[in-house]
Amino acid sequence: MVEERRDFEAQEEKRRKRMKLAGYIAAFVVFQTLVIVVFALVVMKVKTPKFRVETLRIQSLTAGNQNSPSFDMAFTAPIRIKNTNFGPYKYDATTIDFTYGGVQVGQGSIPKSKANMKSTKKVDVPVTLSSSALTSTSGLGNELSSGVLTLNSQGTLSGKVELMFIFKKKKSTNMNCTMAINVSTKTVQSLSCK
Repeated sequence: MVEERRDFEAQEEKRRKRMKLAGYIAAFVVFQTLVIVVFALVVMKVKTPKFRVETLRIQSLTAGNQNSPSFDMAFTAPIRIKNTNFGPYKYDATTIDFTYGGVQVGQGSIPKSKANMKSTKKVDVPVTLSSSALTSTSGLGNELSSGVLTLNSQGTLSGKVELMFIFKKKKSTNMNCTMAINVSTKTVQSLSCK
């Protein structure tokens, strides 16, 4: 009877150890599943980078008057490419079109490069604008007499976000900004981007 009791206690001890081990394994599996889900939802989620122009640094601006409306301008456009992903964003070379009234008056080029993970790449783009491409300058004369010149800038930046040096996801981002330039002070009065 004592022998049976020892056998029963030994078997009971083995069963408790197996249950404890099964509990540890189940907890480990649940923990690993949570880690994988969080990793997939946070780290592996690829967001579209942001592509914007900031306040221009105008080097020169010559503008005509209402009788002979025209403008020539040279400035540096500070472009910002914000990458919020957990991997670098390698983008191709692209151009930014500057327009007045829907007509292209100048262009700037962004060279091929990359924005590192969780950072903002800063690129200064030299741009020269001229109203010589405009066919009708009736609206331009009114704007110049008011002292404010309204320009638009558009561009598309295409590239790939690389995650963990293995996964690559194509992402394109667009820029569409409107800026009002004070002709007399040669400064940017307002700038809004979509």
